Amino acid sequence: MLTDNPPKVSKRPAGRDRVELFASGNKGRWGSRIFSGLSHGAGIFILIVLAAVAAFLVKEAWPAITAPTEELQQISWFKADSLMGYIAPLVFGTLLSSILALVIAVPLSIGIALFISHYAPRRLAQSLGYIIDLLAAIPSVVYGLWGALWLLPILDPVFKWLTNNLGFIPLFADYQAPAKNVLAASTVLAVMILPIITAVSREVFLQTPRLHEEAALALGATRWELIRMAVLPFGRSGVISAAMLGLGRALGETMAVLMVISPGFLFSFFLLKPGQHQTIAANIAAQFPEASGLSVSVLIATGLALFVFTFLVNMAARAIIARRKDFSGAN
Repeated sequence: MLTDNPPKVSKRPAGRDRVELFASGNKGRWGSRIFSGLSHGAGIFILIVLAAVAAFLVKEAWPAITAPTEELQQISWFKADSLMGYIAPLVFGTLLSSILALVIAVPLSIGIALFISHYAPRRLAQSLGYIIDLLAAIPSVVYGLWGALWLLPILDPVFKWLTNNLGFIPLFADYQAPAKNVLAASTVLAVMILPIITAVSREVFLQTPRLHEEAALALGATRWELIRMAVLPFGRSGVISAAMLGLGRALGETMAVLMVISPGFLFSFFLLKPGQHQTIAANIAAQFPEASGLSVSVLIATGLALFVFTFLVNMAARAIIARRKDFSGAN
């Protein structure tokens, strides 16, 4: 049976058109290859830089590692029986101040991030977001000046009250004014890392799937129940990542701690007593201007210890995040 409609014939590009399509396909493949090569090169470059830093630290610290104790003790500020005996109190002070800073900053950061993402009106949330981002850009020396000149006088009556009322607990015993102790330094560190943790946590909370929130509200959940059952489980990995970023800055902070703390080299849990603790970064900044020869190698050895410790902390954080990545969209 004949029809009036002719059969449809597919039109394929011929001649010059086919050459142009083939050329554009080659360009796309070449672009992918170039981008892939640049990406792999960037990753390899980061590993090379990391290995170069580690090799430099080991090379420069080796004279101090292999030096006899008698030579080390000739350094005026070296008051220890061995190199490890000198580094260990610094590691302890660094870890203690950083953990205290996290204890103070993380709950506040989560609360601020939740307020911005789920409670505050849009205009107020935008303004608070700008302020948080601005705080993250303030130099550490400004935080140090602020802590030494403004914060310490405010903390002084608080620390006196803690010693008078809770002094039977070793953590809060034997306070002496001014408030140049590890708890004051940790408070300054907490203020410094709070914008970083808040900014990352806020972005993670804003990524919570809308369907999850609507489903929780449809089941009759209150605002707090919505946050507890939908937002916090989704953003747990992101909050851990934010806390590790803040911990990284707290571990390596120099000037703010140096300007606030009264240094000491003890394994002490007296948080309010001055002259008990010192951090690795602050100690390097304090001693390096007058160091030379073997004393420089000792300071670099303490920097090597901080490098290794920070690397282990980051590995532990990645392991924690990897275990929870199936239950969170923060990755």
